[in-house]
Amino acid sequence: MPNADQTVQEIYHNIVGNLSVSDRLRLAALILNDLTQQNVAVIDASNSWTEQDQLELTSFSLQYANSPA
Repeated sequence: MPNADQTVQEIYHNIVGNLSVSDRLRLAALILNDLTQQNVAVIDASNSWTEQDQLELTSFSLQYANSPA
């Protein structure tokens, strides 16, 4: 029996991957709107930045600043 990750990847590959960009954006909006209407525990609604958040932002910023224009 496939695990959840395999199932999600199969759905993406077999269904979502065949949609137009416009339809994929609409689907993403539907999913995100559904998640925000539910009180999903994985969404961090806090306004504080963890040290990890700050390190990731710094790393991304430095990579962007170092990339050729």
